[in-house]
Amino acid sequence: MLRFRRMSNLQKFASTHASFHNHFNLDRHIIRRQTFESNRDAALLEWRQLLAG
Repeated sequence: MLRFRRMSNLQKFASTHASFHNHFNLDRHIIRRQTFESNRDAALLEWRQLLAG
């Protein structure tokens, strides 16, 4: 937090980071590898569609 000079910049970063984390945090230590890979691939595909559109 010390690297952010303004609170608004910190807030913008934190909200963007939360979106990334929620989208890609798949709890891979809990689920089977095959399920993790299919969920990861679906998340990456959705993310690429969001960036393209």
